[in-house]
Amino acid sequence: MQVEQVIDILKQDLPTLFEKDISYDIYTRDIYFRDPVNKFKYKFNYRIIFWTLRFHAQLFFTQIFFDLHEVYQSAEDTILAKWTVRGVLRVPWKAKIFFNGYSTYKLNPDNLIYEHIDTWDRKPGEILRQFIEKGEDN
Repeated sequence: MQVEQVIDILKQDLPTLFEKDISYDIYTRDIYFRDPVNKFKYKFNYRIIFWTLRFHAQLFFTQIFFDLHEVYQSAEDTILAKWTVRGVLRVPWKAKIFFNGYSTYKLNPDNLIYEHIDTWDRKPGEILRQFIEKGEDN
């Protein structure tokens, strides 16, 4: 597989990850994933995290978006994706969530992703606090 193909698939998959499943053909069987609240290995668990994201998006949000800003090859074996998550929580005061982040994907010699590390622009606790804050300033 070519790096450009992997980038194209990420560009297709990521904007709709809260609505429909992603393609798992670009990942290795033993993919390692880490974000500020999760850490695990293997494609089975990777599938579960995306199912969980979709499930919780429908359950807890009236609106949720994954805004993909750019996806590019930053090194021979690395792809970067920059994004924003924003949404409206299913609570009477319509709390808003908003945070930026980026995903670092590491490629093996076959250009399959063997590592996916997410970095967020704030701590998980700060993001959770957005859920309970009332008012328009969040």
